[in-house]
Amino acid sequence: MQLALNLAGSATGQTGVNPVVGCVVVHGGRIVGMGAHLKRGEGHAEVLALNMAGDQAREATAYVTLEPCSHYGRTPPCCDRLIAEGVSRVVVATVDPNPLVSGRGIERLREAGIQVEVGVLEPQAIAQNEAFNKSILTGTPFVTLKTAITLDGRIATRTGHSRWITGPESRAAVHTLRHRHNAIMVGVDTVLSDDPELTTRLTVPGINPTRIIVDSKLRVSETARVLNDAAATFVLTTGRADQEKSERLQELGVEVIECGEGPRVDLVKAMSILGERGIGSILLEGGGVLNGAMLEAGLIDKVMLFYAPVIVGGEGSPAAFAFSGPEEMSSALRLKNVTMQTYGEDWCITGYPAGRAAETFTGAGALSDKEDN
Repeated sequence: MQLALNLAGSATGQTGVNPVVGCVVVHGGRIVGMGAHLKRGEGHAEVLALNMAGDQAREATAYVTLEPCSHYGRTPPCCDRLIAEGVSRVVVATVDPNPLVSGRGIERLREAGIQVEVGVLEPQAIAQNEAFNKSILTGTPFVTLKTAITLDGRIATRTGHSRWITGPESRAAVHTLRHRHNAIMVGVDTVLSDDPELTTRLTVPGINPTRIIVDSKLRVSETARVLNDAAATFVLTTGRADQEKSERLQELGVEVIECGEGPRVDLVKAMSILGERGIGSILLEGGGVLNGAMLEAGLIDKVMLFYAPVIVGGEGSPAAFAFSGPEEMSSALRLKNVTMQTYGEDWCITGYPAGRAAETFTGAGALSDKEDN
């Protein structure tokens, strides 16, 4: 099962709104087939592993990280293929959390006389598909807040200069995160000050995320680099924005989305709309104001803070989170399931806001999924 999880994890970022899935087929103590779901609409992990196993799939055991599907989507049900190939035993890491299909694949396999075991390395399997789990259960994207930060909690100097807080190892890790998320979201001030491309730049080519700009007044420049390439870009604005500029932006291929009547973008509504647009996960690389607003709205599922061993001080230097905050420490936002990883001289603190994704989508509960959308 660990090998199946490794196979699934290798495709993180490639499957769109679909989950990552891995499968290993074992016959007579030998691995005879392996597969991973690599792209939405293409072969599922079980199908690829069975193709490799060939005739040796009969009376074999299939280890699969997510419950085999039992319905027709873009591809036929994997349950039918497992039954047709004569597999005698299926070990499933975790069941499908979708209320419409949960457990039906397991039931179909058992009705066909196949021995089914469920729960092997379940927490790891759930955590691997944390974004998909939230997306399928709520219809809204899983949001990971990422920021580069100094030891004194600043994201730029008092002049606004921020390149570079962290080292090259951290920046490479962030580009991997971009590859692994459906979309990247920033505020318009970031676009105006940095003119970023918001693309994935790795040693080997990565997948560029959809770019999302939060811009209530449509202040973004029509010559901004983020608007002038082939990658998809959404601008979230309000009904008060300049309609003529909205039309000009759409002529550039930008999708302008009204999220409320203003004066600020309704972020809760925005998440619902983005979910409808097929965005299952977002990497939030906002400034302090957007970070704070998303936290206050309860829209952050995961926090990744890349700390650099520097102190900038400076009266007025921007903080990573700009919001009113609680009056008492007991009401402060706390993280659970906290881990730390080093990148060169930097280190990344990762955690989940208590009471949100930590229990529901990431492995502390009993959820997971597999569905072909």
